[in-house]
Amino acid sequence: MNDKPFLQTLAHTLRVQRWDDHRYYHHSRINQSLHLLSAIFFLISYAMLFFNPAMAALLAWCVSMTSRQAGHFFFEPRGYDHVNQASDQHKEEIKIGYNIQRKIVLLAIWVAIPAALWLQPSLLGLIQPANDVQGWLHDVGIAWLALGAAGLIFRVLQLWIQQDLMTAVAWMTKILTDPFHDIMLYHKAPLYLLRGELIDPMDHVSHDLNAKHG
Repeated sequence: MNDKPFLQTLAHTLRVQRWDDHRYYHHSRINQSLHLLSAIFFLISYAMLFFNPAMAALLAWCVSMTSRQAGHFFFEPRGYDHVNQASDQHKEEIKIGYNIQRKIVLLAIWVAIPAALWLQPSLLGLIQPANDVQGWLHDVGIAWLALGAAGLIFRVLQLWIQQDLMTAVAWMTKILTDPFHDIMLYHKAPLYLLRGELIDPMDHVSHDLNAKHG
């Protein structure tokens, strides 16, 4: 039984999840730079939630999520990870959050929502149908906001069942605070790109792993 205080255990679990996320999935400097862009617009979206939630969701999904996932899908190396001595398949299997397979499902729903609202503005009588494009965009934004919340809650419950509550709470905390952490972690990534460095050498990761196994 873990006798450590809840907050202390949460902080430790959060640090481990953040460290694993960085060392496993953010080798590309382009991916890091896109995460920086994503983080900035996520913070803008956070502020907009208080006065225009629909527009906040549109901004978060269309700018923050697309740039973030483009970094993972198109620029992050998918071969054998020599730094961590792990295959891509292994990393996908152990990923705490949304791996590529889960992301494809989530993004497919994201793309389907605007089409569904365009073809069936009332969603078979569930909502008041929009009368113009502005109304349609508002409905799409609210639906995307609901999708984001549902995706977060679904994975939290899944982790709670599959692993434990602490892992689930730590992951939820990580997701909600990632924009702040990503800015701190990747604010120099564009500078490295300008210097021609496409891949982070991850020397700090190698040193940490050597220290643990030394």
